[in-house]
Amino acid sequence: MSDAVNLINQWFASHMEHTAMAASHTSEAIANSADAVVEALLADGKVITCANGNANILAQYFCTALLNRFDQDRPALPAINLGADATTFSAICRDNRFNDTFSRQVRAIGKPHDLLMVFVNDGHKANLIQAIQAAHDREMRVVVFSAKEKTDITSLLHPEDHEIALHNLSANEASPLMMIMLNALCGLIDHKLFGG
Repeated sequence: MSDAVNLINQWFASHMEHTAMAASHTSEAIANSADAVVEALLADGKVITCANGNANILAQYFCTALLNRFDQDRPALPAINLGADATTFSAICRDNRFNDTFSRQVRAIGKPHDLLMVFVNDGHKANLIQAIQAAHDREMRVVVFSAKEKTDITSLLHPEDHEIALHNLSANEASPLMMIMLNALCGLIDHKLFGG
């Protein structure tokens, strides 16, 4: 077997090990987060997502699954990804307010019964921390997807918030697992709202 094939097999083996660990470690948090999203939607709220870097792909994927469909045809569900608006994002950054990139938007469009979903896989978090603080100021609940347990974000969460935390993984290890977890979350939301 070639070195390349060995490396690929090692990657798959590691991924399966992390997936099994995540399944046993995060299932309850995913279920609780699904309940929080459903409660927000049934209260005529919306889901607002934000993330930095590659994690923004996950934020957009989740919004697309709500706005369009996940696994079945059903009515569109209100969701917005703050990182998808490059013009607004760059305008705030241009004014040297990178840490305000998401909090400024949350304060403008967030309201009670909305839910903020934050994806943290690595790197800069100050703007995500400020987004959570802005959500709390707006009496919004928060759900955090995190690649690491017990980060500085964890201490910001209120009792009614939820954190789905992996076991201290790198961004590259965490991203595919977060996608699986998001699929589970989307499936639960659809099941709770529409059955089937």
